[in-house]
Amino acid sequence: MSRTPISACIITFNEADRIDDCLASLAFCDEIVVVDSGSTDDTRARAQAHGARVLERPFDGFRSQKAFAVEQAKHDWVLCLDADERVDAALRASIEAARDRGFPDAAGYRFARLSEYFGAFLRHGNAYPDRVLRLFDRRRGGWRGEREIHEAVSLDGPRGTLAGNLEHHPYRSLSEQLAKQERYAQMMAEYQHARGKRARVRHILLNPWWRFVRGYLLRGGFLDGWRGLLYALVRVEYVRRKAIKLWLLDRGYRP
Repeated sequence: MSRTPISACIITFNEADRIDDCLASLAFCDEIVVVDSGSTDDTRARAQAHGARVLERPFDGFRSQKAFAVEQAKHDWVLCLDADERVDAALRASIEAARDRGFPDAAGYRFARLSEYFGAFLRHGNAYPDRVLRLFDRRRGGWRGEREIHEAVSLDGPRGTLAGNLEHHPYRSLSEQLAKQERYAQMMAEYQHARGKRARVRHILLNPWWRFVRGYLLRGGFLDGWRGLLYALVRVEYVRRKAIKLWLLDRGYRP
């Protein structure tokens, strides 16, 4: 029996410093599709050097961009990554084993995402295992819905879990992390406000506190040392800013 082919799908914007490692980890895939949203560095050239089929499309949202990439794939089974992610050896072996069996038991698979933070991987707290569903049959699932941020794949069928890690290198610096969280907090607040969700003072005060207690104490984030503490504190601030922005939108102000 011939093996089931896989198309890898990646969206990019100015990822020249990270795209090589991402695409190298996808060498086992039968096709690589890169959808770029106007990079001004050599992201596209580097992707082409890895044999990727590179398409350009104006960015109109993370979910929409990823859905477009999946639509362009030649094969029905797709593996979706961001440019700051890599498939580690154990995950590759798990995917290849499932592929050799023809993916008989699921419409899609999720696996753990392991995030690097200031030179080391976070293995506890809210950061890990952070399971994501990225390998799926597009005939039975996809990037659906209206939410363009914190987007997720939905499936019409059972989901499986594969061993191994999707290595994640999300931030080049603390400044980049803070800027990204500010942007995401704004987008999430606007999304929630448009759908009738409202914030109260208790959300501003208690939600960040609970986020810290749950991740840093109950889930063992403290075991990651100073990196775990810094990560927990920065993520708490994201929760707080999102609630404040929603609270302001409720009162007619643009944060």
